[in-house]
Amino acid sequence: MLLKNIEKALNDQIRIEAESSQIYLAMACWAEVKGLEGVAGFMYDQSQEERDHMLKLVKFVNERGGHAKVSELSEPNVTFNSFKEMFEKLFEHEVFVSQSINELVHITLQEKDYATHNFLQWYVSEQIEEEAMARTILDKINLIGDDKGGLYLFDRDIQQLTITSASIDTPQ
Repeated sequence: MLLKNIEKALNDQIRIEAESSQIYLAMACWAEVKGLEGVAGFMYDQSQEERDHMLKLVKFVNERGGHAKVSELSEPNVTFNSFKEMFEKLFEHEVFVSQSINELVHITLQEKDYATHNFLQWYVSEQIEEEAMARTILDKINLIGDDKGGLYLFDRDIQQLTITSASIDTPQ
């Protein structure tokens, strides 16, 4: 059975994950109308991934005797001055999500809710991966600078981007 404060914190995280999905969806729409099909496809995939993260939390809350809440979401930013600015916002948001997950983990340790703590370890690892991906993308964008040919190649190649995080077991 979930304690009320942990249930509330998990429901807050459900909202954050839902808003993350919306943020990525807004970015996908912006990129698509700018002719950045690769970036748009990447963002559509990320939007779905964030929705899956939300649903995983919803199921956990309900399975543990709580009641997952579907709440109103903040409207995401729908315009950007550049694709670089868009990815900078993406990185800032992922850092915010990591901080939120870390606070949630902290609450579970304070309350000695080891089942929820264990469940959240997947999110901790996922956020390490998400931040690493965003940093790598920003590094690539900085390499490109104002080169239109570089932007074309970046847009084409971003859908192939995969990051192997240090938190993922790698074969020896």
